Amino acid sequence: MSDKDREAFLYFGDGQLDIMKPGDHVRCAVTGLKIPLHQIKYWSVEQQEAYLNAEVASRRNDHPSEKMSA
Repeated sequence: MSDKDREAFLYFGDGQLDIMKPGDHVRCAVTGLKIPLHQIKYWSVEQQEAYLNAEVASRRNDHPSEKMSA
């Protein structure tokens, strides 16, 4: 079965990502938008979540319980 258009489940480590369940993307924990695996640059080891970009990651760190739109 193809991993195309399937959400992956990852372990977010310090400087590395481990694929726990194959797929081609994860969802941004804040915006809910798809992030292709090859484009993941921002994540939280503590929260085990990925972020769309640096701005979203920074805003998440400033307001951890706030749900934001893209």
